[in-house]
Amino acid sequence: MEDTSRAREASGDRQARRDPEGSRRALLDAAVVEFAMKGHAGARVDEIARRAGVNKQLVYHYFGNKDDLFRAALGEVYGEIRARERALNLGNLPPMKAMERLIAFSFDYLLEHPEFIALLNDENRFGALHVSGSAEVRTMNSPLVELIGETLVRGVREGVFRKDMDPINLYVSIAGLSYFFFSNNRTLSAVFGKNLGAPRAVSARRRHVIKFAMAALRPD
Repeated sequence: MEDTSRAREASGDRQARRDPEGSRRALLDAAVVEFAMKGHAGARVDEIARRAGVNKQLVYHYFGNKDDLFRAALGEVYGEIRARERALNLGNLPPMKAMERLIAFSFDYLLEHPEFIALLNDENRFGALHVSGSAEVRTMNSPLVELIGETLVRGVREGVFRKDMDPINLYVSIAGLSYFFFSNNRTLSAVFGKNLGAPRAVSARRRHVIKFAMAALRPD
């Protein structure tokens, strides 16, 4: 067993020398999975390294300590969703279409990426300790808020959106409509005696979220 472990570490060391960026990428991917499954408290550096197939010393080499790795994992999941939001090209769409696409995307992303919810829930238990210390994560949100603001202005100009919408409040509302549904899906299902995670229930919720949010944007 010990010989196998040493052989695995030696193999991981050789891989890291050949492809340092690939090793770092593997560690980051493994960290997202492990932190999402077990939280910051339950995740172990040894297990993250084993999952990545590299020597655990590389965790400290590339990321520092466990807190730094958790911060990097948060930056990774935030970066992924922000990159996907940018790819929506909202600025090139009519305002109504742009907002509808953003709302639908926000719902679909959370459906497809439960690890995002898991890491954010854990970070909230920490009082946003790691996000507060990450200028990178904070700056990721600014372009999206600006784009939402510009889309609102275009919508007001065309007479399709109301004039009193704040872009940050709007984004929080859009995210919250979907986030709560997924983060609390099991308790909601138990309380209401209905499987809200079933495909039909998820589809119904998606339609409701889009319709509800779009209705809130319309002028009085």
